[in-house]
Amino acid sequence: MPHRVAVLALDGLLPFELGIPARIFGRSLNPAPGNRGGKLYEVVTCSIRPPGPVRTDSDYAILVEHGPEALATADTVVIPASYELGPVFEEGRLTEELAAALALIRPGTRMVSICTGSYVLAAAGYLDGRPATTHWSSADHFQRLFPQVRVDPDVLFIDDGDVLTSAGVAAGIDLCLHLVRRDHGSAVANEIARRTVVPPHRDGGQAQYIHRPVPEPQFATTTTARAWALGRLEKPILLRDMARQESMSVRTFTRRFREEVGVSPGQWLTQQRVERARHLLESSDLSIDQVARDAGFGTPTSLRQHLQAALGVPPTVYRRTFRRTSADTP
Repeated sequence: MPHRVAVLALDGLLPFELGIPARIFGRSLNPAPGNRGGKLYEVVTCSIRPPGPVRTDSDYAILVEHGPEALATADTVVIPASYELGPVFEEGRLTEELAAALALIRPGTRMVSICTGSYVLAAAGYLDGRPATTHWSSADHFQRLFPQVRVDPDVLFIDDGDVLTSAGVAAGIDLCLHLVRRDHGSAVANEIARRTVVPPHRDGGQAQYIHRPVPEPQFATTTTARAWALGRLEKPILLRDMARQESMSVRTFTRRFREEVGVSPGQWLTQQRVERARHLLESSDLSIDQVARDAGFGTPTSLRQHLQAALGVPPTVYRRTFRRTSADTP
Protein backbone atom coordinates (compact mmCIF):
# COMPACT_ATOMS: atom_id res chain seq x y z
CA MET A 1 0.00 0.00 0.00
CA PRO A 2 1.24 3.54 -0.66
CA HIS A 3 2.67 5.45 2.30
CA ARG A 4 -0.17 7.73 3.48
CA VAL A 5 0.69 11.40 3.98
CA ALA A 6 -1.84 13.65 5.74
CA VAL A 7 -1.34 17.40 5.28
CA LEU A 8 -2.99 19.46 8.01
CA ALA A 9 -4.57 22.66 6.65
CA LEU A 10 -4.99 25.32 9.34
CA ASP A 11 -6.73 28.68 8.97
CA GLY A 12 -4.36 31.34 7.67
CA LEU A 13 -2.34 28.79 5.72
CA LEU A 14 0.00 29.69 2.86
CA PRO A 15 -1.32 27.99 -0.32
CA PHE A 16 2.18 27.56 -1.75
CA GLU A 17 3.39 25.58 1.25
CA LEU A 18 0.17 23.59 1.46
CA GLY A 19 0.75 22.40 -2.11
CA ILE A 20 4.35 21.25 -1.63
CA PRO A 21 3.64 17.77 -0.18
CA ALA A 22 1.07 16.97 -2.88
CA ARG A 23 3.47 18.13 -5.61
CA ILE A 24 6.46 16.16 -4.31
CA PHE A 25 4.92 13.05 -2.75
CA GLY A 26 2.02 12.90 -5.17
CA ARG A 27 4.41 12.64 -8.14
CA SER A 28 6.47 9.80 -6.61
CA LEU A 29 6.02 6.74 -8.80
CA ASN A 30 7.24 3.21 -8.10
CA PRO A 31 10.00 2.29 -10.61
CA ALA A 32 10.16 -1.41 -9.69
CA PRO A 33 9.19 -4.04 -12.31
CA GLY A 34 5.62 -5.20 -11.79
CA ASN A 35 4.77 -2.01 -9.89
CA ARG A 36 6.11 0.55 -12.35
CA GLY A 37 3.95 3.63 -12.40
CA GLY A 38 2.16 2.86 -9.13
CA LYS A 39 2.17 5.65 -6.54
CA LEU A 40 4.59 5.39 -3.63
CA TYR A 41 2.57 7.86 -1.53
CA GLU A 42 -1.07 8.74 -1.06
CA VAL A 43 -1.56 12.38 -0.07
CA VAL A 44 -4.71 13.65 1.67
CA THR A 45 -5.38 17.16 2.92
CA CYS A 46 -7.38 17.50 6.11
CA SER A 47 -8.69 20.10 8.54
CA ILE A 48 -9.16 20.11 12.32
CA ARG A 49 -12.87 20.59 11.62
CA PRO A 50 -15.36 18.65 9.49
CA PRO A 51 -14.86 19.01 5.70
CA GLY A 52 -15.33 22.55 4.48
CA PRO A 53 -13.53 25.80 3.64
CA VAL A 54 -10.24 26.75 5.28
CA ARG A 55 -9.03 30.35 5.18
CA THR A 56 -5.71 31.16 3.53
CA ASP A 57 -3.48 34.22 3.79
CA SER A 58 -4.69 35.21 0.30
CA ASP A 59 -8.05 36.45 -0.95
CA TYR A 60 -9.55 32.98 -1.29
CA ALA A 61 -10.36 29.94 0.82
CA ILE A 62 -9.57 26.29 0.11
CA LEU A 63 -12.23 23.59 0.26
CA VAL A 64 -10.83 20.69 2.29
CA GLU A 65 -12.64 17.39 1.86
CA HIS A 66 -11.27 15.52 4.90
CA GLY A 67 -11.75 16.16 8.61
CA PRO A 68 -9.34 15.38 11.48
CA GLU A 69 -10.10 11.66 11.29
CA ALA A 70 -7.65 11.48 8.37
CA LEU A 71 -4.83 12.09 10.84
CA ALA A 72 -5.55 8.72 12.47
CA THR A 73 -4.73 6.88 9.23
CA ALA A 74 -1.51 8.73 8.38
CA ASP A 75 1.99 7.28 8.22
CA THR A 76 3.37 10.82 7.93
CA VAL A 77 1.71 14.07 9.03
CA VAL A 78 2.87 17.34 7.43
CA ILE A 79 1.99 20.70 9.04
CA PRO A 80 2.59 23.70 6.73
CA ALA A 81 2.84 27.29 7.97
CA SER A 82 -0.13 29.39 9.04
CA TYR A 83 -0.48 33.08 9.86
CA GLU A 84 -3.40 32.47 12.23
CA LEU A 85 -1.95 30.18 14.89
CA GLY A 86 -3.32 32.31 17.73
CA PRO A 87 -2.33 30.94 21.16
CA VAL A 88 0.09 28.50 19.52
CA PHE A 89 2.19 31.41 18.26
CA GLU A 90 1.47 33.83 21.10
CA GLU A 91 1.58 31.55 24.15
CA GLY A 92 3.01 28.25 22.96
CA ARG A 93 -0.14 26.26 23.69
CA LEU A 94 -2.60 24.36 21.54
CA THR A 95 -6.26 25.24 21.24
CA GLU A 96 -8.66 22.53 22.40
CA GLU A 97 -9.74 21.92 18.82
CA LEU A 98 -6.18 21.51 17.55
CA ALA A 99 -5.16 19.37 20.53
CA ALA A 100 -8.12 17.03 19.94
CA ALA A 101 -7.16 16.65 16.29
CA LEU A 102 -3.50 15.93 17.04
CA ALA A 103 -4.52 13.37 19.67
CA LEU A 104 -5.87 11.21 16.83
CA ILE A 105 -2.36 10.70 15.43
CA ARG A 106 -1.04 7.20 16.04
CA PRO A 107 2.17 6.69 18.06
CA GLY A 108 5.16 6.30 15.73
CA THR A 109 3.70 8.47 12.98
CA ARG A 110 6.38 10.56 11.27
CA MET A 111 5.83 14.25 11.99
CA VAL A 112 6.96 16.99 9.59
CA SER A 113 6.64 20.77 9.67
CA ILE A 114 7.21 23.37 6.98
CA CYS A 115 8.25 26.86 8.08
CA THR A 116 6.29 28.03 11.15
CA GLY A 117 4.34 24.79 11.23
CA SER A 118 7.10 23.95 13.72
CA TYR A 119 5.19 26.02 16.32
CA VAL A 120 2.43 23.40 16.27
CA LEU A 121 4.91 20.54 16.74
CA ALA A 122 6.61 22.39 19.59
CA ALA A 123 3.35 23.29 21.35
CA ALA A 124 2.29 19.64 21.09
CA GLY A 125 5.54 18.49 22.73
CA TYR A 126 7.00 16.71 19.71
CA LEU A 127 10.14 18.88 19.76
CA ASP A 128 10.97 18.73 23.47
CA GLY A 129 14.71 18.18 23.82
CA ARG A 130 15.13 17.86 20.08
CA PRO A 131 16.95 19.93 17.44
CA ALA A 132 14.59 21.87 15.16
CA THR A 133 14.47 24.78 12.75
CA THR A 134 11.91 27.25 11.48
CA HIS A 135 11.86 30.35 9.30
CA TRP A 136 14.88 32.47 10.18
CA SER A 137 12.75 35.55 10.94
CA SER A 138 10.86 33.63 13.65
CA ALA A 139 13.80 31.75 15.15
CA ASP A 140 14.44 34.08 18.12
CA HIS A 141 10.75 34.23 19.03
CA PHE A 142 10.45 30.46 18.62
CA GLN A 143 13.39 29.85 20.95
CA ARG A 144 12.02 32.20 23.63
CA LEU A 145 8.59 30.59 23.44
CA PHE A 146 9.96 27.03 23.50
CA PRO A 147 13.23 27.04 25.47
CA GLN A 148 13.14 23.23 25.65
CA VAL A 149 13.74 23.02 21.88
CA ARG A 150 17.28 23.19 20.46
CA VAL A 151 16.70 25.72 17.68
CA ASP A 152 19.10 26.02 14.74
CA PRO A 153 18.12 29.00 12.58
CA ASP A 154 20.91 28.51 10.03
CA VAL A 155 19.86 25.34 8.22
CA LEU A 156 17.33 24.43 5.55
CA PHE A 157 15.90 21.47 7.44
CA ILE A 158 16.62 19.08 10.29
CA ASP A 159 16.00 15.34 10.16
CA ASP A 160 15.73 13.97 13.69
CA GLY A 161 14.40 10.58 12.68
CA ASP A 162 10.65 10.51 13.25
CA VAL A 163 10.35 14.31 13.57
CA LEU A 164 11.57 16.66 10.83
CA THR A 165 11.39 20.45 10.58
CA SER A 166 12.20 22.83 7.75
CA ALA A 167 12.86 26.50 7.24
CA GLY A 168 10.60 28.76 5.22
CA VAL A 169 8.81 28.23 1.92
CA ALA A 170 11.19 26.58 -0.60
CA ALA A 171 12.99 24.69 2.16
CA GLY A 172 9.80 22.64 2.41
CA ILE A 173 10.55 21.33 -1.09
CA ASP A 174 14.05 20.37 0.02
CA LEU A 175 12.68 18.53 3.04
CA CYS A 176 10.04 16.62 1.07
CA LEU A 177 12.62 15.58 -1.54
CA HIS A 178 14.89 14.52 1.32
CA LEU A 179 12.12 12.30 2.67
CA VAL A 180 11.59 10.68 -0.73
CA ARG A 181 15.34 10.14 -1.00
CA ARG A 182 15.41 8.65 2.49
CA ASP A 183 12.46 6.37 1.76
CA HIS A 184 13.23 5.28 -1.81
CA GLY A 185 16.70 6.43 -2.84
CA SER A 186 18.18 9.28 -4.85
CA ALA A 187 17.07 8.02 -8.28
CA VAL A 188 13.38 8.40 -7.38
CA ALA A 189 13.98 11.77 -5.70
CA ASN A 190 16.02 13.05 -8.63
CA GLU A 191 13.28 12.10 -11.08
CA ILE A 192 10.72 14.06 -9.04
CA ALA A 193 13.09 17.03 -8.89
CA ARG A 194 13.46 16.97 -12.67
CA ARG A 195 9.69 16.91 -13.11
CA THR A 196 9.31 19.77 -10.62
CA VAL A 197 12.24 21.69 -12.16
CA VAL A 198 14.05 22.22 -8.85
CA PRO A 199 17.55 21.26 -7.68
CA PRO A 200 17.54 17.56 -6.78
CA HIS A 201 19.47 18.04 -3.58
CA ARG A 202 20.28 20.85 -1.18
CA ASP A 203 21.79 19.44 1.97
CA GLY A 204 19.85 20.23 5.14
CA GLY A 205 22.93 21.79 6.72
CA GLN A 206 23.11 24.52 4.12
CA ALA A 207 22.40 27.99 5.37
CA GLN A 208 19.04 29.69 4.97
CA TYR A 209 19.90 32.14 2.23
CA ILE A 210 17.36 34.87 2.98
CA HIS A 211 19.36 36.60 5.69
CA ARG A 212 22.80 36.06 4.15
CA PRO A 213 24.71 38.83 2.34
CA VAL A 214 24.12 38.73 -1.40
CA PRO A 215 27.12 39.50 -3.65
CA GLU A 216 26.79 42.61 -5.76
CA PRO A 217 25.75 41.86 -9.37
CA GLN A 218 29.05 43.05 -10.80
CA PHE A 219 31.03 40.57 -8.70
CA ALA A 220 32.30 37.38 -10.32
CA THR A 221 30.64 34.16 -9.19
CA THR A 222 32.03 30.72 -8.38
CA THR A 223 29.93 28.92 -10.99
CA THR A 224 32.87 28.06 -13.26
CA ALA A 225 34.86 26.58 -10.39
CA ARG A 226 31.94 24.43 -9.30
CA ALA A 227 31.39 23.12 -12.82
CA TRP A 228 35.12 22.41 -13.13
CA ALA A 229 35.12 20.50 -9.83
CA LEU A 230 32.04 18.46 -10.72
CA GLY A 231 33.81 17.28 -13.88
CA ARG A 232 36.72 15.86 -11.90
CA LEU A 233 35.34 14.69 -8.57
CA GLU A 234 37.36 11.48 -8.82
CA LYS A 235 40.62 13.46 -8.73
CA PRO A 236 42.24 15.45 -5.90
CA ILE A 237 40.83 18.98 -5.86
CA LEU A 238 42.66 21.68 -3.93
CA LEU A 239 41.08 24.93 -2.80
CA ARG A 240 43.73 26.96 -4.62
CA ASP A 241 42.93 25.12 -7.86
CA MET A 242 39.24 26.01 -7.55
CA ALA A 243 40.13 29.64 -6.80
CA ARG A 244 42.38 29.69 -9.86
CA GLN A 245 39.41 28.82 -12.10
CA GLU A 246 37.85 32.15 -11.11
CA SER A 247 41.16 34.10 -11.02
CA MET A 248 40.59 34.86 -7.33
CA SER A 249 42.72 34.62 -4.24
CA VAL A 250 41.88 31.69 -1.97
CA ARG A 251 40.55 34.05 0.68
CA THR A 252 38.25 35.93 -1.73
CA PHE A 253 37.09 32.72 -3.38
CA THR A 254 36.25 31.09 -0.05
CA ARG A 255 34.23 34.10 1.08
CA ARG A 256 32.41 34.41 -2.26
CA PHE A 257 31.73 30.65 -2.36
CA ARG A 258 30.14 30.65 1.10
CA GLU A 259 28.01 33.68 0.20
CA GLU A 260 26.64 31.95 -2.90
CA VAL A 261 26.36 28.33 -1.78
CA GLY A 262 25.92 28.61 2.00
CA VAL A 263 28.72 26.19 2.89
CA SER A 264 32.50 26.11 2.53
CA PRO A 265 34.12 24.70 -0.64
CA GLY A 266 35.32 21.68 1.33
CA GLN A 267 31.84 20.92 2.68
CA TRP A 268 30.36 21.33 -0.80
CA LEU A 269 32.90 18.95 -2.34
CA THR A 270 32.11 16.32 0.28
CA GLN A 271 28.37 16.69 -0.40
CA GLN A 272 28.90 16.27 -4.14
CA ARG A 273 31.11 13.22 -3.64
CA VAL A 274 28.54 11.63 -1.34
CA GLU A 275 25.90 12.19 -4.02
CA ARG A 276 28.18 10.65 -6.67
CA ALA A 277 28.78 7.63 -4.41
CA ARG A 278 25.05 7.22 -3.79
CA HIS A 279 24.33 7.25 -7.49
CA LEU A 280 27.03 4.66 -8.21
CA LEU A 281 25.91 2.39 -5.37
CA GLU A 282 22.32 2.50 -6.62
CA SER A 283 22.89 2.22 -10.36
CA SER A 284 26.09 0.24 -10.93
CA ASP A 285 27.80 -3.07 -10.12
CA LEU A 286 31.10 -1.37 -9.31
CA SER A 287 32.95 -2.68 -6.29
CA ILE A 288 33.07 -0.56 -3.14
CA ASP A 289 36.75 0.11 -3.87
CA GLN A 290 35.90 1.43 -7.34
CA VAL A 291 32.98 3.51 -6.07
CA ALA A 292 35.31 5.09 -3.52
CA ARG A 293 37.82 5.97 -6.25
CA ASP A 294 35.25 7.22 -8.77
CA ALA A 295 33.52 9.40 -6.16
CA GLY A 296 36.82 10.96 -5.11
CA PHE A 297 37.11 9.44 -1.64
CA GLY A 298 40.12 7.37 -2.61
CA THR A 299 39.70 4.48 -0.19
CA PRO A 300 36.76 2.36 1.00
CA THR A 301 37.50 3.49 4.55
CA SER A 302 37.11 7.14 3.62
CA LEU A 303 33.92 6.38 1.67
CA ARG A 304 32.53 4.44 4.61
CA GLN A 305 33.29 7.25 7.06
CA HIS A 306 31.70 9.95 4.91
CA LEU A 307 28.62 7.91 3.99
CA GLN A 308 28.13 6.92 7.62
CA ALA A 309 28.37 10.59 8.68
CA ALA A 310 25.98 11.80 5.97
CA LEU A 311 23.43 8.98 5.88
CA GLY A 312 23.98 6.91 9.01
CA VAL A 313 24.71 3.70 7.07
CA PRO A 314 27.81 2.11 5.46
CA PRO A 315 28.04 1.66 1.65
CA THR A 316 27.07 -2.03 1.66
CA VAL A 317 23.89 -1.37 3.63
CA TYR A 318 22.97 1.60 1.43
CA ARG A 319 23.45 -0.49 -1.74
CA ARG A 320 21.39 -3.35 -0.35
CA THR A 321 18.58 -0.94 0.58
CA PHE A 322 18.41 1.05 -2.64
CA ARG A 323 19.92 -1.29 -5.23
CA ARG A 324 18.38 -0.85 -8.66
CA THR A 325 19.26 -2.84 -11.77
CA SER A 326 19.41 -1.23 -15.17
CA ALA A 327 15.97 -2.66 -15.87
CA ASP A 328 14.58 -0.62 -13.01
CA THR A 329 16.00 2.70 -14.14
CA PRO A 330 13.30 5.11 -15.43
